[in-house]
Amino acid sequence: MLVGVIATAVLLVVMLVTAVFSPILALRQIQVTGTSQLDPAAIEQAVSDQIGTPLALLDEGRLRDELASFDLIRSYSTEIVPPDTLVLRIDERQPLALLPAAGEYLTVDAAGVVLSRAATRPEGVPLVVLDPASGVDPEHAGSDPAFEAAVRVLLALPPSVAGQVDRIAARTRDDVAFTIAGTDQRVVWGSAEDAARKARTLEVLYAQYSGSGPGEYNVSGADSAVFRTVDLAAEEAAAQAARDAAAQAGGGSAGTAEGTGTAG
Repeated sequence: MLVGVIATAVLLVVMLVTAVFSPILALRQIQVTGTSQLDPAAIEQAVSDQIGTPLALLDEGRLRDELASFDLIRSYSTEIVPPDTLVLRIDERQPLALLPAAGEYLTVDAAGVVLSRAATRPEGVPLVVLDPASGVDPEHAGSDPAFEAAVRVLLALPPSVAGQVDRIAARTRDDVAFTIAGTDQRVVWGSAEDAARKARTLEVLYAQYSGSGPGEYNVSGADSAVFRTVDLAAEEAAAQAARDAAAQAGGGSAGTAEGTGTAG
């Protein structure tokens, strides 16, 4: 009796192993889900060299290396669906901001990963202006504290404001300000700390004063927030004049390209 039971168990194991590693359960279909910017067919093609491999022997390391060539892939997960399918669920990086760099604009995600490049500024994406004196390489801005602060602010903004940001200047991690597109209004945010409270306060102020003409929202204080009327164009002109004067005194020239000046 015992011998029979053992023989049966061994036979079942052999049958199971044979089935798992046989061509019957080999990879024949690849399904890609979750993409909106990437072409699913391109991803399928990139990993298609494992077609015909038994599902149990799929090479996860090779799959990871193949998908690493797609900068837009933030993360992914896999699911094996017998008898012959591999499902790839893709989590794409989302464009968040622009960075000016050597005559072009880099579209980056929240981690500073470069997603695309353009000779002219794309519409509808806020431009992050960092202090030129900081020497930050726009190609690797993700680890810069000022860039991180700008990202935290952009992610914290209420929906009514988030899509309206034109330029966001982060001279340091504690000095963030941005302008509202199509207006002469600016928001002084200060540090990225206490972002939730600042976002709620700004939402209330913006609903009240968005149609009030040129002005400045200041939500940087811990206990107070205010909207004040101010001519940002005149303020920027004065600031530019001061930069020009300083440059002439120093024997240089003042830059006016993206990446210098104030957020306004």
